[in-house]
Amino acid sequence: MTTGWEPRPSDGVDSGEWRPALDVPAPGRQRRWTVLLRWLLLLPQFIVVALLSLAAFFVTIAGWFSALVLGRLPDPIASFLGSVLAYQTRVSASSTLLVDRYPPFAFDAPEYPVQIELRRTPLNRLAVFFRLILVIPAAIISSLAMSGWFTICWVFWLIGIILGRLPEPVFGATAAVVRYRMRLSAYMMLLTPVYPKGILGDEPASAAEQAYSATRPLVLDTAAKVLVWVFLLLGLAGHLTSGTVDYDTDYDTDYARSSAAVERAVR
Repeated sequence: MTTGWEPRPSDGVDSGEWRPALDVPAPGRQRRWTVLLRWLLLLPQFIVVALLSLAAFFVTIAGWFSALVLGRLPDPIASFLGSVLAYQTRVSASSTLLVDRYPPFAFDAPEYPVQIELRRTPLNRLAVFFRLILVIPAAIISSLAMSGWFTICWVFWLIGIILGRLPEPVFGATAAVVRYRMRLSAYMMLLTPVYPKGILGDEPASAAEQAYSATRPLVLDTAAKVLVWVFLLLGLAGHLTSGTVDYDTDYDTDYARSSAAVERAVR
């Protein structure tokens, strides 16, 4: 996994540039009752993620000052933030119906089907200093994509209940958004110097490399790419209608929105 900072063999992507990687198994059968009650079942996890995100915020501030001096994150800070990011990503993958298995209440979950991989890399002090400014474009893209996904996620929820699984295009587009969100958080937490990329998946050429999982490499077909654009456009329309754009990069914000949507549906 990830927080141990032990790299796997190079997958050939961008040769000299390592992007945080997401591993999710191929879409399979899901229990319909867990799909039906997914967000309700995950409410305890949303609370844990909110608390961890709050702690990670203050640790990231300490890491920012440390990185300015050292040009890297100290090991304890990197380990904690990497563990929080892995935890957030597991819960995010479950809440977006990428996997059926319930995420464990633990930092270290080597047997869980959703994994991320980070690699220790020196940080550019100038980029660290201006991180909050540099991240704005990527934060906007992530916010639009997640908002668009939440706008039509009820369709995916119905599909999951009817079919007992997610179709390939829906799985691919959702995984692309979750992976981009994870990379954005890794960049904000100073766990990587590489700017978030890959909202439309990986280049087709990377498919010739050895595949570690269904999302590594993440090669989207035309339908999945169109669906990602739909997310972005719906998110943009929603923000224009409300007159605001949310730059927040914490998962708990989106979980709060999803919980509010569930409450409105119940009422």
